[in-house]
Amino acid sequence: MATIFSKVIHREIPADIVYEDEKCLAFRDINPQAPTHVLVIPKKELDMLSSAKAEDQALLGHMMLAAGKIARELGVGDAFRLVVNNGAEAGQSVFHLHLHILGGRKLRWPPG
Repeated sequence: MATIFSKVIHREIPADIVYEDEKCLAFRDINPQAPTHVLVIPKKELDMLSSAKAEDQALLGHMMLAAGKIARELGVGDAFRLVVNNGAEAGQSVFHLHLHILGGRKLRWPPG
């Protein structure tokens, strides 16, 4: 089933893309919760983290490393948070795995 994120990957809908490689794509969130709020999505359709299999290990690691690179390129340096919402009860609203990169302001704990 195609999600809004797969439509972004296939350029069927516009997005403010800030990074792309052969495995993932990153774009600015349309409802930012911080001055820097970017979503990193795999190009492989994977609905949520808990659905990942052992064969997805390299992809997941790639996404984490890409997130660090993207955060540095966007100027937040080493002061950012990565968030993965897994399942509706955890706040996941689009069922295509995605990392939220949040930065550009002081982040509080607990996140809520």
